[in-house]
Amino acid sequence: MTKAKTILAGALLAAVAVPAFAEYPEKPVSFVVPFPPGDLEDVLTRMIAEDFEAEYGVAAAVVNRPSDGGPFPGAASVANAPADGYTIGSFVVDVPVVGPHVGVPGLNPDPFEPLGIFLTYPFLIAASKEKPYSTLEELAAHSSDNPQILGHFGSFLLPTQATFAAAKELGFEWGGEASSGALDCNSLASGDFDVINTTIQQVLPCLDDLNILATITETPIPVVPDAPTLTSIAPSLNISLWNGLFVHKDTPADVREKIVAVAKKTMASDRAMELAAQTGAIIYWQDADASTARIASDIAVSSAINAILEE
Repeated sequence: MTKAKTILAGALLAAVAVPAFAEYPEKPVSFVVPFPPGDLEDVLTRMIAEDFEAEYGVAAAVVNRPSDGGPFPGAASVANAPADGYTIGSFVVDVPVVGPHVGVPGLNPDPFEPLGIFLTYPFLIAASKEKPYSTLEELAAHSSDNPQILGHFGSFLLPTQATFAAAKELGFEWGGEASSGALDCNSLASGDFDVINTTIQQVLPCLDDLNILATITETPIPVVPDAPTLTSIAPSLNISLWNGLFVHKDTPADVREKIVAVAKKTMASDRAMELAAQTGAIIYWQDADASTARIASDIAVSSAINAILEE
């Protein structure tokens, strides 16, 4: 056998011996949302799944994994899945910022990298127009003799933590605070709370009757564009509650690119923009590099908030 024939025969054997790998995706894909269905992150992730299925012709579905342990057990299920792009996490900021410190196996060290951030929840601090204050600074002055009661969705949430820290920064104390599952127009009208930390969709029906003291967002909420952001009042509190897509750090680059291509298109779609108009949600696509930098900033701000609250 000539040398050329030997090389050719070897190449043919190698071609037979090496299996052909199917191009991603070739089986169903799951987007894990570690909360119950129905909220903004769930609705938007379902839009991404629908568009993914239409684009690539494979089944794609949202898997809701709520838990008494918050988003962390659901995130751990993504961390423990193969790093092949068939299990994708749709996570709030708490997962990369707080997750490595909560003691849930699989989350320390942080196993994830962001594909992109796509949603900022429209959190705000609001009070009735009947109150004798219309800004956080006026609230601080009023509270010296008339401590006010704050309602929030949970003391562990970053918007609540930022609200506690804002009081410290402005030199006043809340007369009391409590969590509630519903913080809407009735929460203020009934007198249960003087001030509420809620999302704008909860108070849209009575927006004309409220003073928005601050929005806990990095940019103004389009529905109330003149309301100040908390960071414009207290620059050290530049943090918000957001949601993004995450994969395991070992996920191949070409797989990431295919997921990102769909998600980016979804966020620019008419139905995503309609959801933003209906709810006040801030919807966009922030790429992986910018998302990584944002997470680093949020970790630093979260540490600063903890230091303020411990003083």
